[in-house]
Amino acid sequence: MGFAAYETFKPPFQPIRNFINKYFQELFPAFGFISPLRCEDTAAIRARALSLKKTVSMNIDAYVKQNTHNGIATIEFFHPEQNSLPGNILALLAQTITEAGNSPEVKVIILKSGGDRTFCAGASFKELININDAETGKVFFSGFANVINAMRKCPKFIIGRIQGKTVGGGVGIAAATDYCMATKFAAIKLSELNVGIGPFVVSPAIERKIGVSAMSQIAIDANNFYDAEWARSKGLFANVYESIEEMDAAVEAFAQHLCTYNPEAMLEMKTIFWKGTNDWDNLLAERAAISGRLVLSDFTKETLKKFK
Repeated sequence: MGFAAYETFKPPFQPIRNFINKYFQELFPAFGFISPLRCEDTAAIRARALSLKKTVSMNIDAYVKQNTHNGIATIEFFHPEQNSLPGNILALLAQTITEAGNSPEVKVIILKSGGDRTFCAGASFKELININDAETGKVFFSGFANVINAMRKCPKFIIGRIQGKTVGGGVGIAAATDYCMATKFAAIKLSELNVGIGPFVVSPAIERKIGVSAMSQIAIDANNFYDAEWARSKGLFANVYESIEEMDAAVEAFAQHLCTYNPEAMLEMKTIFWKGTNDWDNLLAERAAISGRLVLSDFTKETLKKFK
């Protein structure tokens, strides 16, 4: 008998009711169950369960990990705050991509994030609000620049696996993949203008993938998400799937198929695909400096105070 059935089940004798109530209280004290026989407790139980789930997820450490099997390197990043990425995780991600690209065991790379909801919420807001000088700001915004450049220089095709919403720098990462698959829940947004800066670092990668017009639209319309079908129609996503399970099956099958191709041919193709981006080391560093300067502006500082 499930919990729903217990909510409506009413034993005929009060002693039996008392016994069952006491049993559940002792069995599930960590969840704060009061009584499985009182329907008015259902909302409280659900609230406590959600609170516990959030607490557990927040206690999971951030990470970047790689698993290589049959020529496919799967690189996964995670941060408990909706996969927002602080500087140390961005540095580790760039390093991991570079190492996988240089490994003779790797033929193709899958890039994904942990969890089943947000792909990436952009840069760490906690670090953003603590920037107090231009150099620190430049270093902070260079985090995504380094990841994008690592992806650009990587000699292997990178398949993006986007399970949910992605914001700011996360859109830049998706754009820097060579082939990107997503679920229908993978809406995108460039929200930087809301806090007085702009998507300066990631916009070259996004513009390269979807064009100036579409990139400008989402950069200016900083309050709104654009759904996965819109992103597919503009070329950011190659395919959009109904569920994570469908997407994962497609990503795995596609990666396995790419492993049958000539590695030298794929390298030459990637070189051609990224033609005209050799100046991005300097370009993205310059863009990071712009963001680092603007984050110190009076407008941005006043805006960020609301989030402290």
